[in-house]
Amino acid sequence: MDKSRPGRPNDIAESGRHFKPYPSNGVCTRLGDKWTVQVLWRLSVAPGRRLRFSALKSEIDGITQRMLTLALRNLERDGLVVRHYFPEVPPRVEYELAEMGAGILSALEGLNFWIQDNLPRIEESRRAYDDAGP
Repeated sequence: MDKSRPGRPNDIAESGRHFKPYPSNGVCTRLGDKWTVQVLWRLSVAPGRRLRFSALKSEIDGITQRMLTLALRNLERDGLVVRHYFPEVPPRVEYELAEMGAGILSALEGLNFWIQDNLPRIEESRRAYDDAGP
């Protein structure tokens, strides 16, 4: 067995810890939904890592108000985003990456680099699969 690649039994990750997947804790499911990572990316590049709801909605193509609300609530519940409420007239709400939310960016960055490196091969595989038919 090749022990030089993380993700295999008894492998040691770069951090020196043994790699052990935790697939059924809901975090992977949250990060795998359609909108969560996009919300995190948008907040990560926002000035001060804060944005108002309307700014987030306008920057994420195709997201509905309901889906953005659900994504933000779930991210807040998981401790990745902080909601700031300002009791003004009209009320103002801003969202910001929490410390943990900022910390997940390095993991997402690695995934993003992997996608950049492999996207042409993935697209070619998709074309070949689709051309072969069922």
